[in-house]
Amino acid sequence: SYPKTPSTPVGEAAVQVPRDRDGSFTPRLAPKHSRRLGGLDEMIISLYAGGMTVRDIQHHLAKTIGTDLGPETISNITDAVSDAVLEWQERPLDESYPVVYLDAVRVKVRDNGRVLPKAAHIAIGVDMDGFKHVPGIWVQDNEGASFRAHVCAEMANRGMADALIVCCDGLKGLPEAVEATWPKAIARTCVAHPIRAANRFVADHDRKRVCAALRSVYRAPNGQAAEKALGEFAESELGRRYPSVAATWKRSWDRFVPFPRFPPMLRRVAYTTNSIESPDYQLRKVSRNRGQFPNDQAVVKLFWLAICDIEDKRSLKRAKDGNKTRRKSEGRLIEGRITTNRKQALAQLAAAYPERMEPYL
Repeated sequence: SYPKTPSTPVGEAAVQVPRDRDGSFTPRLAPKHSRRLGGLDEMIISLYAGGMTVRDIQHHLAKTIGTDLGPETISNITDAVSDAVLEWQERPLDESYPVVYLDAVRVKVRDNGRVLPKAAHIAIGVDMDGFKHVPGIWVQDNEGASFRAHVCAEMANRGMADALIVCCDGLKGLPEAVEATWPKAIARTCVAHPIRAANRFVADHDRKRVCAALRSVYRAPNGQAAEKALGEFAESELGRRYPSVAATWKRSWDRFVPFPRFPPMLRRVAYTTNSIESPDYQLRKVSRNRGQFPNDQAVVKLFWLAICDIEDKRSLKRAKDGNKTRRKSEGRLIEGRITTNRKQALAQLAAAYPERMEPYL
């Protein structure tokens, strides 16, 4: 036998590994060339996905289980998921998603010795069964229209032939990129975006009144009624005090106006981009501890692990709450929870756009 001291989740353990003259014995508990046993790699990846940096993980392992691993070793362990990330980024997509949300998270990445602000573009698609998927993550120097066109083109090349409604947060050039890729898609801004933009120059004590007055605009039964309500607000006392509110809505009117034509249940699904802003908030939280990323691949790796971790937490919560909904995918396909009111919304979509929905049902 020969001695070996591998790292385990409870610290280092000294073991004697048997061997024979022919070299035919293969140890299973302490495999050859392995220095870590018992799920330590999985623990490190989980800590990394939770937002801890490599140095934080090194200190945590030394403090809790007495294992001293170097930063390079920990970084190499997290790099082991790179193949899975690449496979996920290139996987085929569904032919059609009734609703797609697009947004970007700002990060700082080291590039050629300089730290540059970049945008990590994230998409969430709601499939025909009402489940949420993340088609991919793309990192670019800026939020330019040409790169957004590249993002839409890549999703189309991976099999996404059509999208019915694409919700975005006023990203410049994105609606044009969507319409160029999927000519029949309805590219619109979420209602919450013009509300937030309009309140930017409103005094704090008047914001609740302004938001209450704007409800008549986005709750109008049709486009004509919404335009009339906006005109009445502009002529009111609040509208004259804050003329920028009506001006902001008029600038985004072309992208807002499809919303009043939607049926009630579909409005609840397409009202806001909270479906993507919620994971965006959690992605910002896990990236906040890092002042910068070494490269673009590190951003995609962390965000992929974080999204997997978010879905793992949701799965545990669903199991604890007794949710027996059967999901069609297995493994880490990053499939989110079912969209609220999905059945009613999809039924209304099928009734309103039968020629677009029936080929994919």
